[in-house]
Amino acid sequence: ANKHKPWIETEYQGIVMKNDNTVLLNPPLFALDKDAPLHYAGEICGFRVHNGPGGSGSAQFEAVVLDRSTGEGLVRSKEPLDCESQKEHSFTIQAYDCGEGPDGTNSKKSHKATVHVRVNDVNEFSPVFVERRYEASVPEGRLFDRIVRVEAVDADCSPQYSQICFYDIITPNVPFTIDNDGNIKNTEPLDSKHQRVHSFWVTAFDCGKNRAQADAQVIVTVKPSCKPGWMGWTKRIEYTPGSGSIPLFPNLHLETCEKTVWNIQATVELQTGHIGKGCDRDSYSDRSVRRLCGAVRGEVELLPPPSPATNWTAAVPTLPSSDSSLVFSFNGSTHVAVVPDSVASAVSGDHFTLQLWMRRGGASTQPPANQARGSRKEEETIICSTVKNDDSYSHYSLSVHGCRLSLFYWPDVSTARPVKFLWKLEQVCDSEWHHLSLSVQFPSVTLYVDGVTFDPALIHDNGAIPNPAPHQRLVIGACWGNFTISHINKSNNDNSAIIYPLKFVSGYKGLLSGVTVRPGNVEPHSVVECLYACREGLDFGDLETLGSGMKVHVNPSQSVLVLEGDDIESFNRAVQQVTYRNSLRFATPGVRPLKLTTSLRCFSEESCLSLRQLEGYLVVLQPDAPQISLSGVGPHLARPAAEFEGPQGVPLFPELRIVCSLSHAVNTAAQGMEGGALMSDAVAHTLDGCEVQPLGEELNPEREELLVDMEALKERGLDIINTTAYIAITGAESISVYEDVLRSIRYRLAKGSARFERRFRLSCSEMNGRYTSNELTLEVNFLHSLDSLYHPSHLLASQQQFLHPSHHTGELIVPGAATVIIMVCVGFLVVMVILGVFRIRSIHRRSEGGGGGKEGSNQWDDSALTIIVNPMETYENRMGIATDMEGECDDEEEVVDSPDDTSDDQRIIIKKEGRDSAPRRY
Repeated sequence: ANKHKPWIETEYQGIVMKNDNTVLLNPPLFALDKDAPLHYAGEICGFRVHNGPGGSGSAQFEAVVLDRSTGEGLVRSKEPLDCESQKEHSFTIQAYDCGEGPDGTNSKKSHKATVHVRVNDVNEFSPVFVERRYEASVPEGRLFDRIVRVEAVDADCSPQYSQICFYDIITPNVPFTIDNDGNIKNTEPLDSKHQRVHSFWVTAFDCGKNRAQADAQVIVTVKPSCKPGWMGWTKRIEYTPGSGSIPLFPNLHLETCEKTVWNIQATVELQTGHIGKGCDRDSYSDRSVRRLCGAVRGEVELLPPPSPATNWTAAVPTLPSSDSSLVFSFNGSTHVAVVPDSVASAVSGDHFTLQLWMRRGGASTQPPANQARGSRKEEETIICSTVKNDDSYSHYSLSVHGCRLSLFYWPDVSTARPVKFLWKLEQVCDSEWHHLSLSVQFPSVTLYVDGVTFDPALIHDNGAIPNPAPHQRLVIGACWGNFTISHINKSNNDNSAIIYPLKFVSGYKGLLSGVTVRPGNVEPHSVVECLYACREGLDFGDLETLGSGMKVHVNPSQSVLVLEGDDIESFNRAVQQVTYRNSLRFATPGVRPLKLTTSLRCFSEESCLSLRQLEGYLVVLQPDAPQISLSGVGPHLARPAAEFEGPQGVPLFPELRIVCSLSHAVNTAAQGMEGGALMSDAVAHTLDGCEVQPLGEELNPEREELLVDMEALKERGLDIINTTAYIAITGAESISVYEDVLRSIRYRLAKGSARFERRFRLSCSEMNGRYTSNELTLEVNFLHSLDSLYHPSHLLASQQQFLHPSHHTGELIVPGAATVIIMVCVGFLVVMVILGVFRIRSIHRRSEGGGGGKEGSNQWDDSALTIIVNPMETYENRMGIATDMEGECDDEEEVVDSPDDTSDDQRIIIKKEGRDSAPRRY
């Protein structure tokens, strides 16, 4: 009987050599069984390997029985182990006896013992230098403890073989030495006049005496007498559009002349405020940018361009803007925009998103000299609104006061108490452009300034404030006094003509642009970030290369970058990683002023260095203009007049094709690809407008019109201006969308309004008209039936002597051109007849002069004079129409048509035969 379990040690320590499978255990693996020497019950039949906490186990190791009676076992790996992949393995092992018979019945197992296996390393890797080349510069005439440090690493896993034991300079006769840590110093003072640059090679050995795979080069530049300050500053930097990111200061380094500093701070400032609202963005309108950023549709523009339909902004002055947006200037008193009720009612509710661009202080970028920053004491209201929500009225106002932004919200002016949300922000008082997005889901309010979220600094209840009057009104640039409002001079059908006898208070002084409100769910954070995202700015090359103790900070507009550190070498490397990027395909050309301000802090403030501010400029070169090509539309479009008079009209540009091409070289390496390449000719592009304009007279609405699929435009979010002078389709969309929309434009005529021709011109543009296409001119010709042309008769009075209406009912011609061609043909036939008669008389005279000629030589030789002419070929090729014509001649000549009326060529055959012979057709 099998009465006892096998016994093994509780823990084993093992070693396995790399590329060897046998594990040497300490103590050796033996399993004992008290049932010995019984057959089966006292024998060990096997070991089982179980996975340990590190994942090692049965997949990597196995245990076998060497002697069943003694229980001796062996642990081995199933495949060679790699020390570099995993140094140690842990798993558990368990022994089991043979049971009570050959079938292992009633087999018993021991407890589980832990096995720790360490993989011994072999010296298979050689040292590798971290850098292939090391450079340093030192002032002349001094001895240094360290000029530069080289470093090599070894991929072996064990300390014995992975450590670098020593370095060696292999170039002879150089005034430098290197220690076992890789520090290089000079052995004698260096002289820049004697030798300006020292170049030598070093190698490294690991503790297994393996030499480095490749030696490293060290270059030491000897500088003349030291002058503290920035070295290698370049005042002018050029940027070619499409280059991605470029380093601004690739050769810049700070020289302190061995002055000990414990803190260095450098501020790089790129001035881009004159380019647009803080930086270079796509030259699209704010509405188009919202579409490109994927914003939910349905926003209401509160400051639209002045027009007869949106006249409430006509009294507010506007300023030019380089980024195509309309900028409104408010003076704090008379410049106020009162939004009509019809627009205000569309933005009701307690869930909405308010977005705007703002800059305090008017057109000037700096506050007045006598006004300190943040010293504005009076509250200035940006927007003030009372809207009706079902049976109640809610009120809110957005104001600035000094450097504070406040939202005053009243969910119900009749019952609820007002709540004030307050933010303290430097952005509202720095006289710079900033983007504000306020998402209200009362009682939750989220504020984004330049794409960054800010929580309210204070929320409190203003219950003592008098209730606003329950009248719907919306004002931009001020608020109104707290009294009842009456409406006067209200037109019957023009809500925008309402005049409010309001006394405006708390006027706003500054600039506003792109003020929109979208009722309903708030905008996602990603959309808000996209609306503000700068397409150009300062950046840092590789944060992983940032040295220890270094800090980098970039403001949201990416116009200011601050570096801070305490090690001069790490600081110099970090400065050289500062880059300028511009992801616009067609960057705005011009000059960007650049400043570098440095602040040093030393242990002794008296002897600390003071560095002057460096100024330069970045020049963005003119980008290669895209070529927008319109094609696929012939110069002529001829259709029967009846098709134009149909209910759907005739499409003007059914086969239009729009292609945008470029041909300049771009730096694809900066975009994550290797090398450089030439950008493909055809590029994916976005248009923002196309215009169809009738040439000559404007469209007569009573006789003709251009039809556009309004549902398709609405679905794609495009806008349209449809007048008698032109049709303009606007909105940022892809070329394919514009192709579909333009192909669907149809021209329709009223019954009996067809003329002879009508000309149209098509052109498209992108980036708010910055780049325009070629102008495509289309001449539309209306084909009339002869039945309609004879009535009235004066249209064909000159043609009736050549045409026979009774034989050509329904034949299509162009009247004016056909008349001219028929007259030319008749004249040509007369000339041919005269030439034939002249030839006959010449032959007759020669016969009489010969005297003894053959009999009948003075007679007509019965040969036919045949002339084949195609007078319609030129016109048919030009107009694309096949036209057949007939004419008669009363004398001995006859004009005969081809029997096939559909033939592309018309043959006019003149046959001279006997008077009694009948005419022939060919």
